[in-house]
Amino acid sequence: MANTAKASASLAYPDRFYAAASYLGLDGGSAPTPSLKQLSSKFSNDTALLLYALHQQASVGPCNVPKPSSVWNPAEQSKWKSWQGLGTMPSIEAMRHFVKILEEGDPSWYPRSPNSVPDPAVDVQISSTKAEPSVENGGSFGETMTTATEDGRLTETQDKDVVLEDPNTISVFNQWTPPLTLGHPPKARYEHGAAVMQDKMYMYGGNHNGRYLGDLHVLDLKNWTWSRVETKIVTESQETSSPATLTHCAGHSLIPWDNKLLSIGGHAKDPSESILVKVFDLHTCTWSILRTDGKPPVSRGGQSVTLVGKKLVIFGGQDVNKSLLNDLHLLDLDAMTWVEIDAVGSPPSPRSDHAAAVHAERYLLIFGGGSHTNCFNDLHVLDLQTMEWSRHAQQGEAPTPRAGHAGVTIGENWYIVGGGDNKSGACETVVLNMSTLAWSVLTSVKGGVPLASEGLSLVVSSYNGEDVIVAFGGYNGRYNNEVNVLKPSHKSSLKSKIMEASPVRDSVSAVNNATTRDIESEIGVSQESKVREIVMDNVNSGSKVEGKSEPIITSLRSEKEELEASLSKEKIQTLQLKEELTEIETRSAELYKELHSVRSQLATEQSRCFKLEVEVAEVRQKLQAMETLEKELELLHRQRAAASEQAAAANMNGKRQSNGGVWGWLAGTPPPKT
Repeated sequence: MANTAKASASLAYPDRFYAAASYLGLDGGSAPTPSLKQLSSKFSNDTALLLYALHQQASVGPCNVPKPSSVWNPAEQSKWKSWQGLGTMPSIEAMRHFVKILEEGDPSWYPRSPNSVPDPAVDVQISSTKAEPSVENGGSFGETMTTATEDGRLTETQDKDVVLEDPNTISVFNQWTPPLTLGHPPKARYEHGAAVMQDKMYMYGGNHNGRYLGDLHVLDLKNWTWSRVETKIVTESQETSSPATLTHCAGHSLIPWDNKLLSIGGHAKDPSESILVKVFDLHTCTWSILRTDGKPPVSRGGQSVTLVGKKLVIFGGQDVNKSLLNDLHLLDLDAMTWVEIDAVGSPPSPRSDHAAAVHAERYLLIFGGGSHTNCFNDLHVLDLQTMEWSRHAQQGEAPTPRAGHAGVTIGENWYIVGGGDNKSGACETVVLNMSTLAWSVLTSVKGGVPLASEGLSLVVSSYNGEDVIVAFGGYNGRYNNEVNVLKPSHKSSLKSKIMEASPVRDSVSAVNNATTRDIESEIGVSQESKVREIVMDNVNSGSKVEGKSEPIITSLRSEKEELEASLSKEKIQTLQLKEELTEIETRSAELYKELHSVRSQLATEQSRCFKLEVEVAEVRQKLQAMETLEKELELLHRQRAAASEQAAAANMNGKRQSNGGVWGWLAGTPPPKT
């Protein structure tokens, strides 16, 4: 029974509701009206009535149908009363209650459901670089459920009544939480592309069971609703009559640009010789091939693509011959021209499935990635002004070697999630301060979960006015299509000084010129500046201070001791603040759990109230029926009394007529003829 509960719980809503409804023969909410008899065959009348109302609330919405007028049909009256009693309960809450009542009455329902999915036990074995499959890819490009209207807007086919009542409020910092999503999620996959535009996450392509995908999905980050986009393809270019061919792909990069999505590169069944840039227009919902000048890079997948101003920077990847690359190319989006860059210095070794980020619109950072045999955890920096590669000393404990990870930047912090080596997935979410090159671990997850996957996507967006990081999909022995959200607790407001005029070389000069956002570092800098000012004043004074050097040194030492004491106090205060912050976050997590517990109890009490209301409604209907029967019985009694009186009067009249005839005969008067 525990395994059954675990299996059903692995399904996210609304799929879990659809599976429960399908088990009860309601076709996952697509049936017009569920039969009460159909539900009563498995549950008591009260439970069946409540399930009916919850199913209608979840699939149709609040009850807007008129009340049945016939008092002789108590079943319809009860059904209407039950549905009406749910009021404006959100559809997602109705789905939860529906599944909960089913599980209470039939705990072993899930394995017998037509939509049940077995949960296989698979050993997680993540490889940093994989041979691309050569199987056939079925389906057409961009199978979708959303259409483009004449005014260019996306029309999403989703239930308008499905409204979240703040179940996805993210109240805990630095912890991954799975939001409650609506709509039909995409097929599980990895090596897909994701990008955010206008509070929506667009997800395109990927790999599932060796098949390249070409569908486009949208997750509305305001109400966490999935929908598929119906796309069109520009079949002819403007200058030639050759059709534009768009193949399904994986290992590509999806970049938002000028109300469009750019899909760059990627592995495909029939790859081209040079890299392709596909353009999706959000207004017209059309795909096309971007026309460019210059010499484009060779076709590849697993590369990194970074938008710097109005230029795309492409590094590394793996070509169609499985050869690893470490070349560097630029695509000017204004001139639509490719340029190959011959940078100086020591570039990263050839690799794919690495992560890249840009800092201060000048420095390109490359982290990790893999070859055919090894995974890396090295960090390289490219100065985009001098086009020079360099290595820097890093602070903190460097992350473990990994490939297939994903990263996003918020301010000067670079968040890196997932990936793995040839043995296991990376469970830590790590953060790199790009100004100080200091690593830290933000949070960790258990092994085997989707966040410890290879080929997942990571985007940053805003939810309720705060930055959130959204992860989707990945492969860790099985393909995933789960969404997870993290709200980081800290954002730096200090500007980096890494943009000084001197070029970045293999030394740590750029790092030494960076400012930090840490309290201890700020105090240290303040101390050093004060000491430097005193020393410079003494140097400028020349021979005047030679005879007084001893008092000056004593004074400097005294001031240094005072500053060190002040620094110690600040460190203690910092530690106390950190401890208080930890306690507050722990208390917040406990309160969050208590809130969920109270909500669960409230839902249980609401369910009981619904049942009592149904029983009261049935009793009232029976009383009304009894009153009607009493009135009819009284009417029958009156009619019977009136009939008896009429019969008695008729008998009296008959006797009088009979007596008058006898006396007339005796008197000699014949009776009247009739």
